[in-house]
Amino acid sequence: MAMGRPRFDPRQQQRGFQIRVNHRIRVPEVRVIDANGEMLGVLQTHEALKRAQDLGLDLVEVNPKAEPPVCKILDFGKYKYEEKKKTAEAKRKQTVVDVKEVKLRPKTDDHDIDVKIRAARRFIEAGHKVKFTVRFRGREITHPEKAQEQLNTIIQAVEDVANVETRAMMEARAMTVMIAPKPAIMQRVAQLKVQREKERQQAEREGRQLPPESSVSALEDEDDDDDDDDDDDDDDEGEGDKA
Repeated sequence: MAMGRPRFDPRQQQRGFQIRVNHRIRVPEVRVIDANGEMLGVLQTHEALKRAQDLGLDLVEVNPKAEPPVCKILDFGKYKYEEKKKTAEAKRKQTVVDVKEVKLRPKTDDHDIDVKIRAARRFIEAGHKVKFTVRFRGREITHPEKAQEQLNTIIQAVEDVANVETRAMMEARAMTVMIAPKPAIMQRVAQLKVQREKERQQAEREGRQLPPESSVSALEDEDDDDDDDDDDDDDDEGEGDKA
C-alpha cells in the first residue's frame, strides 16, 4: 500500500518558543519577581500563581532556562503591548539599504539618460544603492563600447553623491555597474531618520498623524514604463532583422 503525503498541520507553524503564563507553567517551583521588581525568592508555582491572581495580575515565565525558571508577576496584556512596541521601534531605527535597478539600452537617447540619472540621484539621496543595467538586443552586443560610454557618463553625473561599488562588467547579454551612496549621504539619511522618529513620537503624544513618508515607487514605475517602450522598440527591430 502506497504511503500518502503527511497531512499539513497549520499549528506546526505556530509552534516554537512561546511565553508560558499562569497555568501553562508546569514546573513545581519558580523563582518569583513581584510587580515592583523585588525578588520574592523560590516559591511553589501554585503559591506564586495565587499571589498574582490576588493582585489581578498574571504569572509570566521570563527566563525558562534558569534553575528554577524565573517568573514575574505582571499584567501580561500590557507586557505583550510593550514588547510589540519595542520590536516596532527597533525595526524603525534599522537602516535598510535597498538595491534599486535602473535599466537602459545602448540606443537610449540623452534625454532619457538624464531622466534616469535624476531618478538614480533620488535613490542615492534616500540611502539606496543603484544598479545600472544596459541590456543588449541582437547585434547590439557587438558594440559594448556604447554601453561603457553610457555608464561612464552616468558615473560622472553622480560622482558627487555616490561611489562605484562594482565596476562595469558583462552579465550574460547586459553590462552592469553598481554604485553606492557616499558615507556623508548615509550619515544624512540616518540623521533624517532620527528626526523623523522624534517627530513621530511627538505627534503620537499630541494625538496627531504624520503624513506618509515619500516613496520611490513612482520612480520605479516610471523606469518600468521606459523599459516597456524599449521592449516595443525591440519587437520592431526584431521584425526588421527578419525582413
